[in-house]
Amino acid sequence: MKQKKAKQQTIVKALGNAFNGMCYFFLHERNGKIQLCVAAAVVALAVGLGVSATDWMALLLCIAMVLGLEMLNSALEKLCDLVQEDFHPVIKTVKDVAAAAVLFASLVAIVIGCIVFLPKITCLL
Repeated sequence: MKQKKAKQQTIVKALGNAFNGMCYFFLHERNGKIQLCVAAAVVALAVGLGVSATDWMALLLCIAMVLGLEMLNSALEKLCDLVQEDFHPVIKTVKDVAAAAVLFASLVAIVIGCIVFLPKITCLL
């Protein structure tokens, strides 16, 4: 029996699906809302303090890293819950490691934020 080859999505359809996923994440995931608010605060602070282009690159990479990993963590948790409804030690480890990736990225982002913002804030005091 010959299997049908899956029809490849158009680029417009693929981008639409990605946009739908992003909207879902920011509208329905608690951590998505929190991370979006933090990112907005960082951007507002950066605008207010007039950070350099290099600092902008570092801050935007941190925002992308944390949000991207949070999205992956959310997707992975949903998949794990679908595959295994009851407690399973391997699923717990998968979820814990995915959450650890977000935590690690967040800690690095905090350090970079301190490096960028603290000298500028202390100069204002």
